[in-house]
Amino acid sequence: MQVLQGIAVSPGIAIGEALVIEKEGYVFSRRSFEHEAVDEELARLDRATDAVAAEIERDRQVIAAQLGDQYGAIFSAHHQMLRDAHLRAEMEELIRRQNMTAELAVHQTLRRCARVFQDMPNSFLAERALDLHDLEQRLLNHLLDRGHEWLLDLDAPTIVLAHDLTPSETARLDRRWVRGFVTEEGGEGGHTAILARGLELPAVVGAGQVLTEVVSGDLVIVDGDQGVLIVRPTKEYLSRYRQQLKRRSSRLEALAALRDLPAQTLDGTTVRLLANIEFPHELSACLERGADGIGLYRTEFLYLSAESEPTEEEHFQAYREVVEAMEQRPVVIRTLDLGADKMWYRSSAEDEHNPFLGLRSIRLSLRNVDVFRTQLRAILRASALGPVKILFPLIATLRELRQAKLFLRETMEDLDEAGIAFNHHIAVGMMVEVPAAVMMIDYFLKEVDFISIGTNDLIQYALAVDRSNKEVAELYQACDPAVLRLIQTSLCAAQAAGVPASVCGQMSSIPHCVLLLLGLGLTEFSVPPGAILEVKRVCRGVTIEQCRHIVQTALQMQGPLEIDTYLKEELKKLVPQAVR
Repeated sequence: MQVLQGIAVSPGIAIGEALVIEKEGYVFSRRSFEHEAVDEELARLDRATDAVAAEIERDRQVIAAQLGDQYGAIFSAHHQMLRDAHLRAEMEELIRRQNMTAELAVHQTLRRCARVFQDMPNSFLAERALDLHDLEQRLLNHLLDRGHEWLLDLDAPTIVLAHDLTPSETARLDRRWVRGFVTEEGGEGGHTAILARGLELPAVVGAGQVLTEVVSGDLVIVDGDQGVLIVRPTKEYLSRYRQQLKRRSSRLEALAALRDLPAQTLDGTTVRLLANIEFPHELSACLERGADGIGLYRTEFLYLSAESEPTEEEHFQAYREVVEAMEQRPVVIRTLDLGADKMWYRSSAEDEHNPFLGLRSIRLSLRNVDVFRTQLRAILRASALGPVKILFPLIATLRELRQAKLFLRETMEDLDEAGIAFNHHIAVGMMVEVPAAVMMIDYFLKEVDFISIGTNDLIQYALAVDRSNKEVAELYQACDPAVLRLIQTSLCAAQAAGVPASVCGQMSSIPHCVLLLLGLGLTEFSVPPGAILEVKRVCRGVTIEQCRHIVQTALQMQGPLEIDTYLKEELKKLVPQAVR
């Protein structure tokens, strides 16, 4: 048994067989086949070998013609490795004796051999490991479909293990069979982590060298509460976690009883609990938990999962589905919040060295006005169907906000001229997620109808921490005193100006942080659907006065860990059943 520690990003426990996705995107399944199929598996290996041999020869000829025969000889060495009798015999042995697929036999044989070369003190021989990796990749390209159909073609409880998962890959996970996932890379505030919480999949990211420790088919446990992956658990561990699953099921049943009860503190303050969603299919979970509306509808999936730029009609149909399903509850639609590096069908002139500080979010929309207008038209059309609000992301300057509002007014005029219905008084808001916006918050509040504090980015920019970088993950702290002061400044200013404010980042769904936010005066939370009832339980177990006292004490502390520990202790005293 092995226990690997990562970062907990989505709570829950999952038990199942590992499905390993190698760094190159390959999937190695331990699917077995009847003995009679061995010949077909060997034939697959033969076909791939012949195809790679032809490929290597073409490369040799091209390079020899351009650079000379001495460079072409590199590929001759690859050809010799490909036809090596010992390597071939080892692959055949795995296929014949262990009913192993051709691709897994190639992977295990060549990786084993590469490790032998890597450990040699002779640098020339050590570098031959790179040749073996190249050969492996060529063979696997012919044996495996590099697409991601595996995400939709599962038939047993599975835990996905990968070097990393993109948001679009995460979105395609088949919820019927994928019980959770673990990645080597990533941080708690990244988009993949956000998606995991939205999909309610137990997930651990930034777990290090996972792929070298696990083979597809291994039994694993994902503990999304503690950020742990347990590989090949003992019977004792397995029994312990199965008991935890039973207790979790009982706890969820108790939470379900809160569905129709008001989110009201013990001293009578009413709290609005809205949901963050990424996809329309999350609506059922929102309604099941009694969400008061959609506080953040992230629209990035329309771009990430599309093979071409989404049309106005595609936008509109997605928005209409959400607005109609919410039956006159408010729906806040955020405009595109992606970096230019993710808009693959609009290639940038040059790669950005630091996309987090580059052309992204509202900056990208203002630079690509045609894309922006398309989305604005669709949002406005959807506003005729229910109480839709529009939210602009990553606003850092008044100029950006005013430009965005100008394009919105111009789009309204276009729709008016075309006789298309929309809400002429649609509420316009902005995300407060960069320190510059906080410092100028009194000016911004004069120009918006509401604000939404995005703590994920606010923490990142305030603390200069890349939230997806595991090397500095420990510095990404929601309870850092600097972050708390920024939130306090924003909420106090909004209250003084009479402008509604919500918090929509991960922080708002963490039970002990709920105490802090209530004490700062927050009465509108926007959280993943799965967190709605947890937050409601905390709200119903405390008074605002208690929370204000907690805030006064916390703001006198100087370190995030000290504050975090204090908040957890207070939660345990006030609402012990909310402690995870």
